[in-house]
Amino acid sequence: MPGLRGQVPRFKHIRYTGFDELGKPIDKTVSDFHARVVQHECDHLIGILYPAKVRDFSQFGYVETLFPELAALEGKT
Repeated sequence: MPGLRGQVPRFKHIRYTGFDELGKPIDKTVSDFHARVVQHECDHLIGILYPAKVRDFSQFGYVETLFPELAALEGKT
């Protein structure tokens, strides 16, 4: 849902392996935002949406309500 955000636990550093679209091996070690994105997309592949991983629901809701400073930066206020 647009504008819905929440904090979920993620590893800060990960290593992933696989193959690209040409069949060439991929072996990467990544951190920070790249690591979060990979974990988020892997969750999708196994049918998990991020709200299922929220541990503290006081940090789950719409950007305008929870993070007004972020909403202002994104032009949503």
